[in-house]
Amino acid sequence: MIAFLRGSVLQKTEKTIILDTGNLGYLVNLNATYMAQITIGQPIELFIHSHIREDMFDLYGFTTYEAMTFFKTMININGIGPKSAMEILNVPSEKIKAAILNEDDKYLCKIPGVGQKTAKRIILELKNKIEIETPEALSSDYQGFEPNLNNEALEALIKLGYQRHHIAQTLRTIPAELVQTEEIITYFLKNI
Repeated sequence: MIAFLRGSVLQKTEKTIILDTGNLGYLVNLNATYMAQITIGQPIELFIHSHIREDMFDLYGFTTYEAMTFFKTMININGIGPKSAMEILNVPSEKIKAAILNEDDKYLCKIPGVGQKTAKRIILELKNKIEIETPEALSSDYQGFEPNLNNEALEALIKLGYQRHHIAQTLRTIPAELVQTEEIITYFLKNI
């Protein structure tokens, strides 16, 4: 199984590249966001997921190991294949994760190839399996997540055993004047 490739871009199409590794050229599927950034002749390194079936052997490339892991998590969900997972990865992963944690199926349905049932399945299967690194990593254009959570309060509530998505949902209605860690924790505990 192929797990990593290093080489230069020999050819580029809309969704694939031919990666020249010296003596071999590999056809690698990439997401559209990354495809827009690369040029022919550019040296690149990719983590690879080898998708092998009876009638195909496709390679999917990722710039980070974390992106590849998230892709593998997505394709393990019934009804999501590699092509749909690549479309999902065109959206920044922190926004996808925030939508999942906030059970925002409407946001997920905006992604090409993701319908209502698929969005609900993604949420159901992943909401307790993923975490967002930092709430500040989200841009404010994602409506379903509160980007101004106090990190100390968030970490304290997680240590008490609460899930991030539950904390975010409860604290969405927090009054703006409550900014101290103790005030936020008290508000959360009174409103769960």
